[in-house]
Amino acid sequence: MGVSGASGTPYAAAVLRGLLDAGESVDLVVSRASRLTLLDETGISFRDAHWRDDLREWLARGADGKPDAFHDLRIDDVRHWSAGDLAAGPSSGSYPAKGMLIVPASTACVAGVALGLSKDLLQRAASVTLKERRPLVVAVRETPLNGQTLKQLVALDEAGAVVLPASPAFYAGATHIQDLVDFVAGRVLDAAGVEHGLYRRWRGELGGGSRTS
Repeated sequence: MGVSGASGTPYAAAVLRGLLDAGESVDLVVSRASRLTLLDETGISFRDAHWRDDLREWLARGADGKPDAFHDLRIDDVRHWSAGDLAAGPSSGSYPAKGMLIVPASTACVAGVALGLSKDLLQRAASVTLKERRPLVVAVRETPLNGQTLKQLVALDEAGAVVLPASPAFYAGATHIQDLVDFVAGRVLDAAGVEHGLYRRWRGELGGGSRTS
């Protein structure tokens, strides 16, 4: 299962933790823009030569910015690919993959994928995912959306992608910012068919969100 990080780093971290907890192997692509955002939001520099250490620090951080909020992180099943490596495994349809998650996706990313561009590995891998008819989940993050981006999202939907806005809900009884992040991450994993326990599901009972878990 591929994951490509973008702005909104807590979402990407929560999805990665969910995939690893579910026993999934992950091919990770962190775009250049994502690295800048990660540095801005967390102070973490994501470096190719030290990606394991940087990834552990990133995944351990809570949505509120607290370091070491998560422990016992096992990243042995993560394989990192440089965004500039167009010869990487995920650039080919013959590379084994269940699907791809772009979490979250900027409007620039949406445009590139919708147009079928391959300026970096993220876009190339997304194009491969679509042509191989594998699940592609695009968690678009920006608001408001202009008409051009809306057209591009429709094009992605028509191409078979799942367009999943990074919009948290409150019926699950959120009491912390991490709960809101986990809800979005859980919906992404739902769309990819990955089991998780990141949020309390709707049970058809009004008032459920006001009850403690």
